[in-house]
Amino acid sequence: MLPRGELKATLIKGLRQEGKYRNKLKSKTGETGENRGKIVDMLSIEERPEEVADRTVPGHWKGDLILGEYKRTALGTLVERTTGYIMLIPLIAKDAETVRKAYAKALTKLPRHLARSLTYDQGKETSQYKAFTISTGMKVYFAHPASPWERGTDENTNGLIRQYFPKGTAFAEVTPQSIKLAQDRLNGRPRRVLDYRTLNEAFSLLVALDP
Repeated sequence: MLPRGELKATLIKGLRQEGKYRNKLKSKTGETGENRGKIVDMLSIEERPEEVADRTVPGHWKGDLILGEYKRTALGTLVERTTGYIMLIPLIAKDAETVRKAYAKALTKLPRHLARSLTYDQGKETSQYKAFTISTGMKVYFAHPASPWERGTDENTNGLIRQYFPKGTAFAEVTPQSIKLAQDRLNGRPRRVLDYRTLNEAFSLLVALDP
């Protein structure tokens, strides 16, 4: 056991070294270790243009994660707000970088008029939203915490997706082909609100538009 004076000196030295590490981390990343993964400078859902809220203009999306076995794996979901068209995004992990790259890869394949904005919850998986905006040109808006009424579309869609991937699904063991098959079946449903067109048919009409 160290003498009291030597123990105090050792503790002070350790705290100073920790402080240097935190400052070094902040200087490199612009944030402290405690803030990494947090969402800063976010755009609130209240700041969305009216065209997003009333669903009159296509190309605005809602994003979410469906958690799998022991919440260790996840499936990404994107829903186009005008048609309800669904994209299921396979994820090899659910960290912010993986989610950002997977969503950006899917959305940048679309015509520009169908990739206008993304609305999401305040989960740590979207903490890299600024990099997402740079790579896609899409603004990201965030719903309020604990506000399920702002996520009606997501909640309904997630219920349908759970018919194919029940709670506890180990998504790491689900093949991309199985995920694509589920997506095709979900988008093959006719909807009265779409004049009984399927989601696929309605979205294909939007893709063909050249504004």
